[in-house]
Amino acid sequence: MYNPFQYIVKTKSILMIGLICGLFSQMASAQTEWPKAKNVTIYVAFAPGAFTDVIARIVGQELAKTTGGNFVVENRPGAGGNIATQFVKRAPADGYSILVHSVAYAVNPSLYTNAGYDALKDFAPLALGPRTPNIITVNPKVPVKDLKELIDLAKKEPMSYASSGIGTTTHLSMERLKTAAHVDITHVPYQPAQAVGAAVAGHTQISSTSMPPAVQQIKAGNVRAIAVTSSKRSVLLPDVPTVGEFGYKDFDDYTWVGFFVPVGTPPALVDQMNAAINRAMETPEAKEKFVLQGMESTKNTSAQFGTFLQSEVKKWAGVVVSSGAKVE
Repeated sequence: MYNPFQYIVKTKSILMIGLICGLFSQMASAQTEWPKAKNVTIYVAFAPGAFTDVIARIVGQELAKTTGGNFVVENRPGAGGNIATQFVKRAPADGYSILVHSVAYAVNPSLYTNAGYDALKDFAPLALGPRTPNIITVNPKVPVKDLKELIDLAKKEPMSYASSGIGTTTHLSMERLKTAAHVDITHVPYQPAQAVGAAVAGHTQISSTSMPPAVQQIKAGNVRAIAVTSSKRSVLLPDVPTVGEFGYKDFDDYTWVGFFVPVGTPPALVDQMNAAINRAMETPEAKEKFVLQGMESTKNTSAQFGTFLQSEVKKWAGVVVSSGAKVE
């Protein structure tokens, strides 16, 4: 006998099952579609031409090739990278807004009175990109061959050094060295692209920069390389000793590039994006371009980058306090 109530119950059950299946299908599709559902915008914290921008564009191009998605680079410079960081912090946590920042990401919350973000709470660390040691160079007319002779000279006569700006690791690394060596050398901040030029022109005797702007000047003989701030020598300049080789302990300072997404991005999507970025950085084309920039990359997980980030935030917070550096 026909029972209309039973028919309604069955119909509702079928509809409910259909809705649930559809919901799960949409959720699965949203993940598998990345990055093809729409454009992925890579927000760079610095101006076009900065090494962070260069790396973002290299990785973005390789991501497009390896994933079939469309990656658009947008520069949002200002306030040491804080403007872009605050913008992406408010973006949807769907994998379509990526922040590309430098080591300043870990420094700024201690350096600025209000950076506008918490480095360990407001973002999911996606992947650590390529990194480069900082390097100390001098004008060729400065009569020193190594770091020991430079420190000895600085204790006898006034000297100054150019860095890539207040609160950058190129500034803070030198401040660490000054403290360790018990020497006073005047700091003169420059724009990143101009810092090594200050030593080339003789405006300062010394420059402390990341590797990319210095390598060509070193090879051209316009400045003399004194030491790198990493614990190991750079493969790009293997003849240049480390700061640690002169007896200064715990120097392992880098300028690095990092990829971040807003907190709340699904962990499975974070892992998917991490794998894609690692594949992009491991292509022969990307590796060759990194070397030309004086940078090296190493495959890493989101968790590994998160552990590294925690140590960087802690280290640079201590250096900011000891150096007295502050930006309002």
